[in-house]
Amino acid sequence: MPEVSRFYGIIIRMFFQDHVPPHFHATYAEYNALISIETGEIIEGELPRRAYRLVQDWAELHKKELKENYLESLKKDGVISRIEPLI
Repeated sequence: MPEVSRFYGIIIRMFFQDHVPPHFHATYAEYNALISIETGEIIEGELPRRAYRLVQDWAELHKKELKENYLESLKKDGVISRIEPLI
């Protein structure tokens, strides 16, 4: 699973040819969550409140890039690009 970004101990990843709805995976310590690209809501799993807020802020800033990466991930030879971290 390609790493898309990393900030404040949070790792953002995407699978190739992953299921719908469009989402990304966020990991923080022992916590894991699938986050909707469209809404920023947790689809599955959990994150501590502070980490979740940081992920939501980052996702809102990079929604267009996340959507592009998700579409690329569905292609046979797609390329998932790195996205700038939250600073």
